[in-house]
Amino acid sequence: MIQLTRLNNQPLVLNSDLIKFVEQAPDTVITLVTGEKIVVRENVAQILERILEFRRSVLSGIFPGWDNRVALSPPADDAGKSEPAR
Repeated sequence: MIQLTRLNNQPLVLNSDLIKFVEQAPDTVITLVTGEKIVVRENVAQILERILEFRRSVLSGIFPGWDNRVALSPPADDAGKSEPAR
């Protein structure tokens, strides 16, 4: 769940799993999988950061000691490398 703010400054708590997509034109419009649209004050980057923060907190509760920096790091470039034949 993420906390957002409607245009009238009313707080809103939203289940981020219901978000289908987020648009910025010029207001931020969140479209849910149900088809409902919600206009909020936060920009797209702020919404994405809140979703990531929420999911990190969920994963850290499931996997104690889980290091989200490793999970979010780009994969190492191992292209063209192979182990020697044995």
